[in-house]
Amino acid sequence: MGSALIGLAAAVVGVTGTLVASVLSQRLLARDQSAQFQRQQQAVDAQWHREQQVAELNRRREGYMQVNASFRRYRTQLMNFLWSVHKEAVTPDERELVEEARRDHHSVLAEAQMVASAAVLVELDGMTNALSRVYRRIMCLEEGNPDPDGSFDEIRTDFVQLWERWEGMRAVMRADLGLGSVVGEPPAIGL
Repeated sequence: MGSALIGLAAAVVGVTGTLVASVLSQRLLARDQSAQFQRQQQAVDAQWHREQQVAELNRRREGYMQVNASFRRYRTQLMNFLWSVHKEAVTPDERELVEEARRDHHSVLAEAQMVASAAVLVELDGMTNALSRVYRRIMCLEEGNPDPDGSFDEIRTDFVQLWERWEGMRAVMRADLGLGSVVGEPPAIGL
């Protein structure tokens, strides 16, 4: 009976080994599949985050381009209007061009404020305040009620300062987009 018991024990061990091997292989396969799924999920999440970052960068770039263009247009219309005030030849059409550029500036600025970084918002606010002061000074001059330092020549120098401020704003925008700053050309205000 000793050999029968040994045979029985060997059979039990063999069957148990076979059963345990299939359970272990199932568990190992499940663990491998779970790890592979997690790696795939992490890759999908990383790709989604990269796409979101690219989309956010594109939104900021587009907003910065639009606000930059509107600032330039508004500044140009203000310079033209100042020149007309100086010549005492302001027309309703010229006034409307300034107001249209001003409205456009406000609209584009509102959009840019929704996507701009904190550093760019500081520059946008500073530039907007500077443009508003120049606008007010020009309108006071045009109405015949200039500020004490609101002569044509004094306001004209404000445009040089606006250009310098614009260059600083542009550099902050470029840095926010991950681009190097570009040294601007000297102002050509044509007044």
